[in-house]
Amino acid sequence: MARKSVSAEAYGRFNIQKEYKPPVHAKSEEEKQALREKMKANLMFSILNPKDTQSIIGAFEPKKFKAGDVIIRQGDDGDNFYLVESGELDCSKRFNEDDDKETYLKTYYPGESFGELALLYNAPRAATIVCKSQECMLWSLERATFNAIIKVGV
Repeated sequence: MARKSVSAEAYGRFNIQKEYKPPVHAKSEEEKQALREKMKANLMFSILNPKDTQSIIGAFEPKKFKAGDVIIRQGDDGDNFYLVESGELDCSKRFNEDDDKETYLKTYYPGESFGELALLYNAPRAATIVCKSQECMLWSLERATFNAIIKVGV
């Protein structure tokens, strides 16, 4: 499937960028520390200052999925970035519109992340990601927070 176009969100008189206050989702100290550790392994988070790191940790929301649940579907709009806390997820892709089945690409494991490409480039999802384990727990970061804090620094 050929990429149609890629564009970034533009700001100006027609689309004024407002000061953004990220949501805060309650977490235990253990959960906050686990998120800090996972963030250290991710290049995108390495550019954040301590205040932004705290904002991101507060904004991550836990999401649980069961085996077979589709987290991201190829071609859909990007709405969230995900960080894997537990479980395994399979990633697959249709390379041509005529393909009747998807091609397996990889399995995501705890500590890995996905979903940033659609948010960084304001493009449709590039692949489909499905919960492979009996249960998956992901940390979800919605688009507005991702754009306000992470995308600005990239």
